[in-house]
Amino acid sequence: MAVTERITVRLPADRLILLQSLVTEGKYDNISDVVRTAVDEFVEEHFTSENIAKITVDFPKNNVMELESLVRNGDSISLDDAIRNAVREYTKAHIKQN
Repeated sequence: MAVTERITVRLPADRLILLQSLVTEGKYDNISDVVRTAVDEFVEEHFTSENIAKITVDFPKNNVMELESLVRNGDSISLDDAIRNAVREYTKAHIKQN
């Protein structure tokens, strides 16, 4: 395991309640895990290689469930892969039409 450092972060009470709810729901083991995940995602988003552009997209839950089923069925290796494939196919189809 990598050497870690301890930091102190001040958050509004309402944010802390939301983070704790993720732990209570069993999505994370503790609030530190929630914060580490958030920091990892932030770093990944802001420090990607120059030939990659990252975007964040909000999907309706039904679409996410459909994409997750593609992963379960082996059509994609991950949710990210399923999304990339769907966007790639959509783009190819629409470029051919124009």
